[in-house]
Order: sequence, then C-alpha cells, then structure tokens
Amino acid sequence: MPAQLQLPTPATTSTPASTACAAPARTTSADTSTHRNSALERRARLTARLAKLAAAGYLAPLARQIGSLGGCARPIRMTGHRTRLDTTTGQILDHLDTRHLPAGELLLRCGNRRTTRCPACSTLYRYDTYQLIAAGLRGGKTVPTTVATHPRVFATLTAPGFGPVHNQPGTAPCTCGTRHADGDPLLGTPLNPQRYDYTGAVLWNAHAPALWARFTTHLRREIAKAAGLTQRTLRHHATLSYAKVAEYQKRGQIHFHTVIRIDGPTGPTSTPPTWATTDLLDHAVRTAAQRTRVQQQRLSGAGGADRAQLLEPPVFWFGHQIDVRAIRSTDFTGDAPVTDRHVAAYIAKYATKGAETTTGTLDRRLRFLAELAQHDLTDHARRMIHTAWHLGTRPEHTHLRLRQWAHMLGFRGHFSTRTRHYSTTLTHLRAERTTWRARQDDAQEWPGQSQPVTDRHSDRSDRAALTAGHTDPNAGHRSGHRTQGGRRIGADTTLVISHWQYAGSGLLPELVHLTDLLAAAPQPRPEQTAHPRQARRADDRAGHSTGPLTAPVQTEASA
Repeated sequence: MPAQLQLPTPATTSTPASTACAAPARTTSADTSTHRNSALERRARLTARLAKLAAAGYLAPLARQIGSLGGCARPIRMTGHRTRLDTTTGQILDHLDTRHLPAGELLLRCGNRRTTRCPACSTLYRYDTYQLIAAGLRGGKTVPTTVATHPRVFATLTAPGFGPVHNQPGTAPCTCGTRHADGDPLLGTPLNPQRYDYTGAVLWNAHAPALWARFTTHLRREIAKAAGLTQRTLRHHATLSYAKVAEYQKRGQIHFHTVIRIDGPTGPTSTPPTWATTDLLDHAVRTAAQRTRVQQQRLSGAGGADRAQLLEPPVFWFGHQIDVRAIRSTDFTGDAPVTDRHVAAYIAKYATKGAETTTGTLDRRLRFLAELAQHDLTDHARRMIHTAWHLGTRPEHTHLRLRQWAHMLGFRGHFSTRTRHYSTTLTHLRAERTTWRARQDDAQEWPGQSQPVTDRHSDRSDRAALTAGHTDPNAGHRSGHRTQGGRRIGADTTLVISHWQYAGSGLLPELVHLTDLLAAAPQPRPEQTAHPRQARRADDRAGHSTGPLTAPVQTEASA
C-alpha cells in the first residue's frame, strides 16, 4: 500500500472576468435542470474515482476505516505515528504510522455533543449521559444499587419574566387571543418586542452560572438548618450529590433541570441519616431557590455617569415557577409521576441540545456581528444576539465576555455539571466501551488455534491500524495487549511513544461520497427474540440500554 494515498483531483478551469462580473440572472427551469445535471455529473465523477480505487485494491480497507467512524459527520484528521513497547522486555508490541493507513491519515470521531453539528456523535453522547444519570439513581457503573433508597428529587429552576411572550397556558388561549400549536414559530417571542427587556434577559443568562453556584450553597444551609446542624458539621452526617443540565426555553432563557440526592457522610456507599427524607429535601430546594440572589459586581475604577449608574447594581434571582418532584423506583406500578428511567431520559435529551435547537440561534461563535446576515435567524434571536454584542462593549460587563458568548445568548456556563460522588464519569464509560471493543476483537481473532500466532499478530496490527485511533490515538486498551506469543501484557507495563499533528477536519469529497454509499447500503436485520419489548426493558433496568430513549417527563415550568 502506498505511503500516502493520492486521490485524483478534478481539473479546474478558469472563469472569464466578464462572466464573473456579470449580473446574476433570474432562476428558471433551465437553470434548475442545469444544476441537477451538474450534481449528477459530480456524482458520476466521484463514483468513477472510487472505481479506480477499487481496481487498485484500496477501496476495501478504505471502506473499513471510514465505516469504523460510526457515521461521524466531520472527523478529525491526524498525521503522525505511535509505538507501544513492553517496558519489561523492550519488545515492540505494535507500531502505527499514518502513512500506511488507507486514507493516509488517522481519522478520529469529532465527539461533538450538538445534534446540529454531528448527529452520530451526539447520539452516542446522549446515550452516555443517560447511563451516567441512571447510575446515580439506581446504581451500576461503579455505583452501589443502594442509592435507589436514598432521598432524591427532580427539580426545575426557571428564569423570571422579562415581558409577556406567546405561550400555551394550558387549555386557555394565549394573551394574544389565539391558541398556538406546538410548532408555532411565535411561541416564546415577545408580544411587544419594543417593550421587552432584552438587556435584562441577556444579563440574567450571563449570571445564571453564579445563580446556580449560590443556590447550591443555600441548599446545604437549608438542609443543615432543617437537621439542626451547622453547615460545617453537615459533612460529618450527610453528603449532597447532584447532577444538572441547562436547557434553553423558547424565549431564549436558561433554566436548570437537576437531580438532587442525599447520601451518607462518605457518599453513595454510606447510608443517609434517618432525618434525611424526601420531604425535607423538597422543602430545602424550594426555600433555597427562593432565597438565592446574585448582585452584579461593582466597578472599582468607574467614574462620572458610569459610577452613578452602578450605585444600585441589578439583582438577579430565579423565577417563581419552581417544580420539585420526588423520584420513584423504576417499576411502572401505581401512579408514580417521575421514575428513574424518565428522569435519566429527560436529562440526556437536553445534553445534546443548545440554544440553536430551541431558540433558533447559532451553534458556533461569531467573529463579527455582520456574520448574522448570512444566517436565517428569528427576529427574537437576532435581537438577543445584538443585545449581547453591544452590552459586551460596556466596561461594567467586560468580565461576562458577552461577545464571545453572544451566540449562546449570554450564557457561558457549563451545560452539564455533577458532584464528584453522584455517579460515574463519561471518561469511565468511554474506557468501558474501549475495553468491550478490545474483547470483541480478541473473540473474533482467536476463536481457535488453527491460525499461526505470528499471522494472528499481523492481522491484529492491521485491524488496529484501521480502528485504534477513533477514541484516543495514544491510549492502550485497558485489558492490555497480546505479544507475538499470545501472552497478554497489562496496560501498566506498556510504554507509548507517539507524535501527532492536526491535519484538518472533515473528509475529502471522494470519502464523503463513500460514506454516503456505506450509509445507504442495506444492513442485515438482527434476529428478534420472542419478547423484544420485555427484553429491552430488562436490559435498561440493568443499566446497559443503548436503545431509543423514552418520552420526556413534562414539567410545569412554562416555555
């Protein structure tokens, strides 16, 4: 195989200056057919290039490398090399050089959590988030199953109102007098944009992370007060564990969904005290949310009109619509309003959604405000971005970095956070997936002893060269490696020497066309068991579900 696979490139033709400067003509049916024919010609040209690769014997390994990306829309391309050595014997376990790969580069999944950027990677991210939240509710993934008996609630903290907006107030019509459907673009937009407080809305989003931090402080104080303890001595009796995710409402405001749990003094492995009940946690959450206040920072060097304007800095707080619900078990018996499975699915759904999916804004940063003219945005989102951009020029808002986060409507905090003792981590879940894939490779490569050991080692190195870099190009399998003699070497005795360089993002047109062909190819349907629905539910309760998530639980917080 060549050191670098040279894909044929089409010849370019120069365009006359007169043609380039000519005024655009009105689109007609002839122009439409011309564009259709050019698309067909481009597709035929790409197919011809793939045929040449197939004739040279490069298409099959190239398809395996592309297929191992799992449908990633914009993979990361890396060049370099990696060598694994056994520190005890000095033996080279395997060597990977990107010049020997079919595409000439190592392809890594982008891992983007946003659905609008990469649907494949965001789906995997959502599944991992589901497992992370579910493990903190019912155990599994290094978390004991006894956490299911600890007091826990599901709370929603919303933003205050900055002006009347179009909404769906139950069975009653909107304030405008009409009943809006679910997909109505007017939902969340102001009734009177001229009187809507856009400045307050953007500044509240910017202070939302500080509000959440202050809320957790007040929550520990309220729990200690209800238990008759001080905040200093509370940690000797109980531990507060939580996981939260930030969601955008249709009006562009952040609100938080959070799972809050009370554990014993050492975390989920210890039993909480007898005074820790769900009712106590419910009362503490509501009281802490009502008392949480954050005041804008004062300027130390402001003078003149700016100093007079900041004598009374604005104060930010949560909205009055605070929803707190007790979380029941996973059994679908009785009339339990919220279950472990519903909560995990609801939070995981918003792990891959940003402001662009709900409010209709952008999913990437702006370098210049003039870039907004290139995007199709709603008037409400456009005014929110304009407000954040212009507020960023004021010296009293410099620390908020509003221009860098104008596309997020001022919010610059983490979309998802958790405490250390809540459950496992995404890194641990990804390491488990890597180990599982390594075991699957071992089961396929060494089913018997019919193949010589040296040949098996050579085949394993070839397959590893195609798939080893799709998680971490430097990380070895947690289950270790096999030497040429078939002996497994632990990861602690392996030395990795590597050098990687970023080469770009995305695929060449030929590889994009190959990806489309692989996605369009019919896949064999797996054999179904006699009771697939019961089997899926049993697997999900065991904490290993990777199927579609359930419908989200409906909260009472307004959109």
